[in-house]
Amino acid sequence: MTVRARTRSEEGFTLIELVVVILIIGILAAIALPAFLGQRAKAQDGSAKSDARTMVSAMESCYTETEKYDPCPDGAPGMAVGTGPGETEVSASGDEYTVIAHSRNGNTFTITKTADMIVTRTCDGAPEPRGDCDGGVW
Repeated sequence: MTVRARTRSEEGFTLIELVVVILIIGILAAIALPAFLGQRAKAQDGSAKSDARTMVSAMESCYTETEKYDPCPDGAPGMAVGTGPGETEVSASGDEYTVIAHSRNGNTFTITKTADMIVTRTCDGAPEPRGDCDGGVW
């Protein structure tokens, strides 16, 4: 076998083929990344909503014992209480309370119960809507 025949028989990928494959992978990643980040924001918002509902359950449980919400802001077990991302805060006064859950992506979810037993759920996704806060109500 001659050197020329041996060179032609060697198989492999050319530089152009490798660049095309890398370009295709880059395009697929550019398409998938925003979808992934959107799902991540929704998951973080879901966690904040769950924390808010858990805190409401803790407040209602305390109310059945004391018939007031003011001694109740001890919080629910296992929940981060505070004003930072991923934390939940409570303010209570007599027969009403406000629970604010802070999502890790910047949204806040609020549950307010007034003395006349009206419960409202609002969210703040400013400056741009992301995750599960779109329209101000959840």
